[in-house]
Amino acid sequence: MSDAGLVFLVDVDNTLLDNDQLIRDLMSHLEREYGAATRERYSQILEQVRSSLGYVDYLGALQQYRTEHLDDPRLLQMSSFLVDYPFASRLYPGALEVLEHLGASGTTVILSDGDVVFQPRKVQRSGLWSAVDGRVLIYIHKEQMLAAVERRYPARRYVMIDDKARILHAVKLAWGDRVTTIMPRQGHYAHDPALLASVPPPDLTVERIADLLQHRFDAAPTG
Repeated sequence: MSDAGLVFLVDVDNTLLDNDQLIRDLMSHLEREYGAATRERYSQILEQVRSSLGYVDYLGALQQYRTEHLDDPRLLQMSSFLVDYPFASRLYPGALEVLEHLGASGTTVILSDGDVVFQPRKVQRSGLWSAVDGRVLIYIHKEQMLAAVERRYPARRYVMIDDKARILHAVKLAWGDRVTTIMPRQGHYAHDPALLASVPPPDLTVERIADLLQHRFDAAPTG
């Protein structure tokens, strides 16, 4: 594969899609259909799984919850909420337009953390997969997979767009001036003072992903 001039690496959760709202919807559904105790226990397991794996594994947490309730037939319906969730309705305003806008200046690639079942479905059902013509990479720890990213999508310059300052800093340390880091201030990670203070700021911060429609990109730094 020949080098592209510019490759945009765009995160999904709380960057293009309001994942915080998805989680709120899930927890409300669990409490409404199965009770507060179920919601609370599932939430605890979800956090334990996230701490262990480094990403949120909704279906894995559900499977673990099931081991505690082997004779509850309602569990067979719990996964339907996640699998059939209307992901497209949770795209941030302008998300698809931003991908089209970026695509006019370079190659757009979805770069996300997540599991091998639910996260791809989220990307597909939301319309993001087709918006980048199938250029989708999903890893466990994407900041540790930059060499693989570069092999698949070699470029003279990269633009990394992510809501997590920690991820952006790790990419900046690895690629230096070859990458411009951009953080939309969306989602709880982008508003956590402790997390923001723990690393240097990204090259550019915008309030919402749609703000990037006002930016022009080329092979030179934008931040």
